[in-house]
Amino acid sequence: MSLRHFLTAPSIIESLPAKTSRSGEDVKFRPPAAPLIAVDPYFSIWSFDNRLTDDWAKHWTGLSHGMGGLLRVDGKPYRFMGPAPEDCPCLRQVSLAVFPTRTIYTFRCREIELKVGFQTPVLPDDLEVFSWPLTYLQFSLRSRDGKPHETAIYLELSAEIAVDDDQQSVCWFRLQQADSDVIACGSRDQRILEKTGDNVRIDWGFLYLALPRQMHGQLVISRHDLSRNAFLANEKFPVDDDTSYPCKVANGWPKLAAAIPISVDEKSVQTRYVIAAYDDHYSMEYQERRLRPYWRREGKNIGDLLRTAVREHDAVTRRCELFDRQVVHDLHRSGGHEYARLACLAYRQTTAAHKLAADFDGTLLYFSKENFSNGCMGTVDVTYPSAPFFLLFNPGLLRAQLEPIMSYARSPRWKFPFAPHDLGIYPKANGQVYGGGERSEEDQMPVEECGNMLILSAALAQAEGNTGFAAKNWGLLSTWAAYLREKGFDPEKQLCTDDFAGQLAHNTNLSIKTILALGAYAQLAGRMGRREEARIYRSSARKMVRQWMKAAAEGDHYKLTFDGAKTWSLKYNLFWDKALHLNLFPAEVVQKEIAFYKRKQKRFGLPLDSRQAFGKCDWTAWWAALCDDPRDFRAFILPLYRWCENTSSRVPLPDWYWTDNGRQVTYYVWRHGRRVGFQARSVVGGFFAKLYMDRETSRPPLRRRENSSPEPDSRDADSSLSK
Repeated sequence: MSLRHFLTAPSIIESLPAKTSRSGEDVKFRPPAAPLIAVDPYFSIWSFDNRLTDDWAKHWTGLSHGMGGLLRVDGKPYRFMGPAPEDCPCLRQVSLAVFPTRTIYTFRCREIELKVGFQTPVLPDDLEVFSWPLTYLQFSLRSRDGKPHETAIYLELSAEIAVDDDQQSVCWFRLQQADSDVIACGSRDQRILEKTGDNVRIDWGFLYLALPRQMHGQLVISRHDLSRNAFLANEKFPVDDDTSYPCKVANGWPKLAAAIPISVDEKSVQTRYVIAAYDDHYSMEYQERRLRPYWRREGKNIGDLLRTAVREHDAVTRRCELFDRQVVHDLHRSGGHEYARLACLAYRQTTAAHKLAADFDGTLLYFSKENFSNGCMGTVDVTYPSAPFFLLFNPGLLRAQLEPIMSYARSPRWKFPFAPHDLGIYPKANGQVYGGGERSEEDQMPVEECGNMLILSAALAQAEGNTGFAAKNWGLLSTWAAYLREKGFDPEKQLCTDDFAGQLAHNTNLSIKTILALGAYAQLAGRMGRREEARIYRSSARKMVRQWMKAAAEGDHYKLTFDGAKTWSLKYNLFWDKALHLNLFPAEVVQKEIAFYKRKQKRFGLPLDSRQAFGKCDWTAWWAALCDDPRDFRAFILPLYRWCENTSSRVPLPDWYWTDNGRQVTYYVWRHGRRVGFQARSVVGGFFAKLYMDRETSRPPLRRRENSSPEPDSRDADSSLSK
């Protein structure tokens, strides 16, 4: 499939009924922010506005990562991206469509229609391409008036993208390759992996802009607005790169710029593309070892990557188109068009909050970052809500998140009988920093993380069709199961994954997690032939269910805490009872809670519990997936869709928000000097819970046959990574 087909073919989302704005423009979907370049926690650029021309694009943290775009039609310039220059008229933006791997804007003037596509090929069945740190910026032009036109595209990327703040200095250079011209910039000091933290952007490695020779365009590195002004005036595009470097970004505003002339005839569609890439050389530290990004694991360099990306552009574009179509089709069939749009918006946000690497022995490692929740890396209770996404698309990526946790928990450094919370502060996974860290049990999440690891291990075994991972880590899983059996049913005062709500004793939802984790452990034991363990833990879980129903009951619903009269909470952990075929809780528990929650919903969704009006969109999506009646599912999903389209918090999908007014919940962080809130986090992978649930409940549960051979060792279970 050609690029022309890619940008012009109708899609399921584009065929859905559209809204119309006050100006009469066709507006398909108004997300809080739209992903443009969404690769990893550092190379993550979004539009926070209704129109791409309203403001500069921003890093997910909110700092400017400017990108500008101009179209010249028969000598007349128009602006399609960025707010400058203000006196240049804007093309009319008529639609925005967000797909799993692509964001496509459509613009029009009287003579021309322009489609601009941002394609990040995060294809989960091909980890090589999945790990490419690049986005294709694709342009499609056609005549609207039936006449030929001489046009040109101008694109600029600000050097802001390569520094933590605009007071840092940058250098730049140019590469010549057989199939493309390449320009690049990066920080002068190259302090590789020196900084850790939450509100931090990368300041090592280099930003690249590649222009394939077949595009017949020009590249230049200029300061201030020299290249932009030449294009606006229809003058000769600069051919000499600026040589006055190093240059502080805020003093010269260096830009990587491209200009591509395009003759548009009366009928055909003309297409062009460029590549924006970021090579960080080293991505992270893991147990004090510096790791290359996954795509560099065999000694490849940026030249190799760009040559491959140019050579395979058409094939990758075709694969992205087909993948997006299939995912949208499945989402639409599973939950309707509102559900499809929410999940598509969540897709690249989920992947862009992670980084993929390979350890020295080849073990796949996949690390999350807690964006604006504390900057932690490899957090277990962030992996937990996003797990349906990875179980659905590539279980090997979930295993790659759990492997480093298990390795760390086996090390002498971890001295506790419960699972760790995290591996460090991004990008250094050198040991837990949350709460008491490695020093004490203060502010730890013992029941939460033990339950998460047991449940996710069972879900991984179900998805991969073997218990290799569990067998390799059985000692740890057994320790954590014993801990939960002793302490988990009626938890002492402690934090759970919803730690922003504070410590809580006798938490009934956390108790559910314990019960289901013990059931999951029993399921694993049974599949591994450990029949007595399976019997004991299954019996314990069943007994706890009876106790739970009696202790948590309060008329028409179940309480927030066992001792909390007139309270309630969202029991999202029940999701795994159905997804893992544990069948521990009677159906009446879920049905009673569904009826009760529907009465407690506010305009923009369901509060997390009876204490405050804030909600979590990922947990609501989990709960909606438990609804067998499509009407109940829509009752929980439609307020989320309404919230997405109406929230005044214009940031990458915030998962913690006020259900009454739709605003993001924010808190003051003195190190940042401003109020921030959860945004751009991977937990929104939970929107895929419904699609994952449909798949898991449409097939029978996996059971170990009598006298069957032992499950393969986890070292032989890597087939899912090379599908």
